[in-house]
Amino acid sequence: MGEKKSEGEDGSVSLQQTGKFAVLEAPGVQQPSAVSTADAPSASEAPAAAAKDGAQGRRAKASSGPRIADSKRIIGGDSFVKRTPNPEWLETRVSVFEKVKARRQAELDSKTPVDISVTMPDGNVLTAKKDGTPFQAWKTTPYDVAFAISQGLADSSSVARVTYESFVSDYSLAEDGMEVEDTLSDAMADGGVESEADAKKTLLWDMTRPLVGPVAKLELLKFEQDRDAKTVFWHSSAHMLGEALEHLYGCKLTIGPPLAGGFYYDSYMGKEAFREEDYKPVETEVNKIIKKKQKFERMVITKEEGLELFADNPFKVEILTTKVPDGSRTTVYKCGDLIDLCRGPHVPHTGKVKAFATTRHSATQWLGDTNNETLQRMYGISFPDKKQLKVWKENQEKAKERDHRRIAQKQELVMFHDLSPGSAFWLPHGTRIYNKLISFIRDHYWKRGYDEIITPNVYNLDLWHQSGHAMHYKDAMFCFDVEGAEWAMKPMNCPGHCLMFGNSIRSYRDLPLRLADFGVLHRNELSGALTGLTRVRRFQQDDAHIYCREDQIEQEVLGALDFMKAVYDTFGMTYKLELSTRPAKALGDMELWDRAEKALANAMNQFIGEGNWRVNPGDGAFYGPKIDIKVMDAMERVHQCATVQLDFQLPIRFNLQYNTGSKEKGKEFARPVMVHRAMLGSVERMFAVLCEHYGGKWPLWLSPRQVQLIPVHAEFNDYCMEVRDKLHAEGFYVDVDQSKSTFQKKVRNAQIDQYNFQLVVGKQEVANGSVNIRTRDNKVEGEKKVDEMIAHLKKLRDEFK
Repeated sequence: MGEKKSEGEDGSVSLQQTGKFAVLEAPGVQQPSAVSTADAPSASEAPAAAAKDGAQGRRAKASSGPRIADSKRIIGGDSFVKRTPNPEWLETRVSVFEKVKARRQAELDSKTPVDISVTMPDGNVLTAKKDGTPFQAWKTTPYDVAFAISQGLADSSSVARVTYESFVSDYSLAEDGMEVEDTLSDAMADGGVESEADAKKTLLWDMTRPLVGPVAKLELLKFEQDRDAKTVFWHSSAHMLGEALEHLYGCKLTIGPPLAGGFYYDSYMGKEAFREEDYKPVETEVNKIIKKKQKFERMVITKEEGLELFADNPFKVEILTTKVPDGSRTTVYKCGDLIDLCRGPHVPHTGKVKAFATTRHSATQWLGDTNNETLQRMYGISFPDKKQLKVWKENQEKAKERDHRRIAQKQELVMFHDLSPGSAFWLPHGTRIYNKLISFIRDHYWKRGYDEIITPNVYNLDLWHQSGHAMHYKDAMFCFDVEGAEWAMKPMNCPGHCLMFGNSIRSYRDLPLRLADFGVLHRNELSGALTGLTRVRRFQQDDAHIYCREDQIEQEVLGALDFMKAVYDTFGMTYKLELSTRPAKALGDMELWDRAEKALANAMNQFIGEGNWRVNPGDGAFYGPKIDIKVMDAMERVHQCATVQLDFQLPIRFNLQYNTGSKEKGKEFARPVMVHRAMLGSVERMFAVLCEHYGGKWPLWLSPRQVQLIPVHAEFNDYCMEVRDKLHAEGFYVDVDQSKSTFQKKVRNAQIDQYNFQLVVGKQEVANGSVNIRTRDNKVEGEKKVDEMIAHLKKLRDEFK
């Protein structure tokens, strides 16, 4: 659902892309300064999710130092004047690198190699190379271990995931540059990149980087089989793109992160900008880099050494100054003459990339702040096989045909207007789909014991102070003055629902209480971020909050998962489940966390079977564990719309209680657990997802154009209108084509307009009280009596077909 905001774009800590969303200020937890997610969820979300220390290539984590975004200075200046191929500072930077490299080599030489063992995922323990040479810390690499099994395995692996039993005594995370915040973590989180690495001793590790302790588990990751491997592959490709941009234009590189599907690099080019004609030269230059098989070299640097390395790049200097504390170390990677601030890891060499393409370009601002310099962004995609690039390009063309903006315009479903940007105008046919989706969920509410409620659209800002949103979310809210007091339009429902729960004395017998709300929400997105129906300012969610006792968690979660399954089975979409557990900065009783996580795991085991879901250790929100639900559409694209999240903190902030029925002193009252859940997420975004999932060919039950009656001659118009009235009375959307077009033209138009059925009427049909049925795929089903036809259509509708 939601898009992620992250530190480095707006100064905030990254937020998880979850189905519900809110920001809560909590003691000891640094909160996001702004969240701009038109389709984000509405349960409390905090930066504890980003507090996974030490792992490479993972999500953004909380920073202990000053924020880059604290500075809104124009820093690029005349550092770039004009396009200059192979500028002189490339050689200067390399010479500094080599000087620092000699210092690091001296440090490495002082380390004591000790024998280590390496355990593979199948439990096999390896201790030596094929020639009998023992594996040793500071010398043996994951590539060496893989080679001991087979050269093919070693050469096909992109990166390793290493879980250490322990580190050797002379290894220090700080000395190795691993305790400073990843300078790219924010941008990676913003691009939808997550990592499987889950703890301080489980790290993504370069295949050519020496191990630093006995390994409890070594996983060798391949591009085709693992998400982290793709991330590393595309991260390395971003460096290659950056190298090409420096060679061709002398750009001042800023950040170049991997995305969930590709990568980009932002460059400062003064008043210059990228053009489409730049694509081919960039691809040619990258192909040269590929052929050279340049090694990716990791090197630890001090802050002072970094400032010397990047003296000619004010943006890298800014990153070092604000993100790397004095006296600490960070890391850089070198390939060819590119040297870049980077936590890594990377593929062994540039030759691992076999296919590369630039895909698009755009303008952006340094740190995403419109007060800062304009940067030029170039996007790319790469693969380890040219066939994969070909397939990707074919899928991109298919995706263009299925773009919901194109379909919505063609089918006259939605319009937008400059007088209300980011707010859709739902045309009659689009409104039919919108309302049908809400009715679909509403029917489930009735069957599943939910109470639908209506809450205000505007609140005094005091509510958002109590919930914790006002401090850091206010910029994303529409605020205004009411009689001298500050008010705001609600961006989420959960605080209002807490007011409703707290308005009455609740008993344990009242629980679970399931409150559902289709209230209109508003979020003040930047105009440049608005994108069709996936990023809007006005939207509705199938938002519900369940207040329950702790002993009811498992059953309520199981019910929510069953609800989700019913919804996505109806849509013809598959799904995967992930349990995100307690983060490092979790709030609340740890025993409660443990019991809650166990309840979620039990519910998932009952629902989908043990082993059919995976754990994201430490990836929960600070207020409670959650289940992330990834759904796949017809094009096998992943969307996160539905979610189930537990919340222990909002009930505390609103002092929610229920009478336990106990007479024991101190146990008369207890706090409810709050379950945030959504099935569709925002109706707007789900509309867009389904539009592309179906490719505009809506199933009958959801279709805004279900039936078109086609008289073969004008003399049969009256009969068609009679049939039309019967269908209309049964709740079908039906039209009659009374135009003067030819019969063939009428049929073709109805099919182009995606009417599910065309009912052809001629002399015989009138005489028989029937219609002749055709589908939009031009399949002739033949003649049926009108009442039989209506019964057939009702059956299809009732079966959600």
